[in-house]
Amino acid sequence: MTTRRTFEASNRLREKAQRLIPGGAHTYAKGDDQYPILAPGHVVRGKGCRVWDADGNEYIEYGMGNRAVTLGHAYEPVNAAARQALEGGVNFARPAAIEVAAAERLLGFIPNAEMVKFSKDGSDATSGAVKIARAYTGRDLIAICGDHPFFAVDDWFIGSTAMYGGIPPAVRDLTVKFSYNDIESVKALLAKHPGQIAGFILEPTRGVDPKDNFLHELKRLAHENGALLILDEMISGFRLHRYGAQDMYGVDPDLSTWGKALANGFSVSALAGKREYMRLGDIDQTDKPRVFLLSTTHGGETHGLAAMMATLDVYEREPVIEHMIAMGKKLMAGVAEAARSRGVQDHVTVQGMPSNAVFATAGPDGKPSQAFRTLLLQEVIQRGVLAPSLVVSYAHNDPDIEQTVEAFDGAMEIYARALNDGVEKYLVGRPSQIVYRTYNAKS
Repeated sequence: MTTRRTFEASNRLREKAQRLIPGGAHTYAKGDDQYPILAPGHVVRGKGCRVWDADGNEYIEYGMGNRAVTLGHAYEPVNAAARQALEGGVNFARPAAIEVAAAERLLGFIPNAEMVKFSKDGSDATSGAVKIARAYTGRDLIAICGDHPFFAVDDWFIGSTAMYGGIPPAVRDLTVKFSYNDIESVKALLAKHPGQIAGFILEPTRGVDPKDNFLHELKRLAHENGALLILDEMISGFRLHRYGAQDMYGVDPDLSTWGKALANGFSVSALAGKREYMRLGDIDQTDKPRVFLLSTTHGGETHGLAAMMATLDVYEREPVIEHMIAMGKKLMAGVAEAARSRGVQDHVTVQGMPSNAVFATAGPDGKPSQAFRTLLLQEVIQRGVLAPSLVVSYAHNDPDIEQTVEAFDGAMEIYARALNDGVEKYLVGRPSQIVYRTYNAKS
């Protein structure tokens, strides 16, 4: 059932945010240009899988903080651990004792890693891994998987996108691309840049399994050519498997990066890897130039590390991933069935893995359409669902999934009409836009 939602308070906040914050938000993926006009501008609180916006509207939320929240918003055991740590202070002149306990705890979940360093966001960790690869090999080029949308806010990655403003061409030229599950593209890069590639970085999966031992073959070719293998587990870690996708696929990277689900939304990221490589950031190695590795004022904040350890405790004693997979399967199947029942199955498709799924939208010509994506978001929002993706959490349950599928079913009735009558008849305002664009559209 559709309940007409209004956004007066959100709109006032949007206007103020646009004056004070470039882009109106501190994460581009959360920006106004990613959502319909008829959408909550700001969330004021969350509990479990539900959030409430500045106007008091309630939603079942998917996306869960860009995949950072796996247990649910305001999960009490994690919050309690963070509160207890806060009582003892946050940051000191010397390392907090919890830093040692946290390192030991996380390395227990990453069997092939021997050392770890904490920071606050994923970009810190991936950029640290890139720096180690360059320092260890004495090479400059970094090979990224061109099929994976984001690795860091830093120049070595953003310079490879259409949003390269402020990044010198000399820096942009140091990043090259290969394709996932395409070992020939890897071989072609190695042939084109012999002895120049320091490391290959990719996510273990973006929703499709590696075929023909792709990850193992990539590691073999990297090592044969003197490069390192870096697996970015920011999204896959603690969503697909308790010990990460690397354990699920049986591949042993040289370095791996972790975050998002690591602390149920608290700001903790980690770079883990073999001692042979991580020691370059040590204070007593003498055979290579030192690497200034993840030296962050807030990397050892006590409450974040306490939240991480509490989150790992839940993963160890409760079926978190199994539940997310079960709920995700029901959600994917339900949304796909709703599309079929409304006759739009060729225009709305569900992709990815159950605990980390997305939907794709196409227009009448069968091509990807931001306008139709925006319409679908608009209509599910009006039905009480905030779903930029289909990413579930431990807090989602059967009634939540049923309500969500009902919302998508109603939204796809409108979608079907728009395919016949034109999307402009049903979409209020402008379509959303892609994040990576060189110029903004002129108004």
